[in-house]
Amino acid sequence: MKHAIALTGGISTGKSTVSSILKLYGFEVIDADGIAHEVLDSVADKISTIFGAEYVAEGKVDRKKLGNLVFSHPEEKKKLEQLLHPLIRKEIERCAERSESKGVPYFIDIPLFYETGAYAIDKVLLIYAPREIQLERLIKRDGFTKEEAQKRIDAQMDIEEKRKRADYIIENTRDLGYLTDQLEEYRRKLSADIKI
Repeated sequence: MKHAIALTGGISTGKSTVSSILKLYGFEVIDADGIAHEVLDSVADKISTIFGAEYVAEGKVDRKKLGNLVFSHPEEKKKLEQLLHPLIRKEIERCAERSESKGVPYFIDIPLFYETGAYAIDKVLLIYAPREIQLERLIKRDGFTKEEAQKRIDAQMDIEEKRKRADYIIENTRDLGYLTDQLEEYRRKLSADIKI
């Protein structure tokens, strides 16, 4: 994946907002979460078999209910990951192959980039917000209790560790204007580095 840039962060750090802005700049963004949702529903019958029929309704997986199960039981989370990750990776690689043929930088939005270690991508753009901001946003956005939100944050690699590993960091700690200014600076740097 010569032209790929991994776009990652932690839950509720603002990856979706950044993806939208990058698309406005004309970059292609492959959305691993979107692919994961499609893959999850495509294996609804297997989810029903492995975890129980109560996690599927009208052919679709009840994500919130399944999330509550897997984030409270690590062994169940592992089962889900073993089922989904190879299928998600295959679809991402298929999309990336198409993007590579264009010969210009593109982004793959992979929330669990560091956790899975499954993608051969050299450049990493991290969207950063400290844990207390993640927690606050997650409770507000998804209506989780503090405990539910904390479990989801704890299930990922610590954002400070990701920060140490990333090639470039965008701080999403203030308002949209602040975020956009940083992305504009990053775009200029990327254009200069890669001559696009």
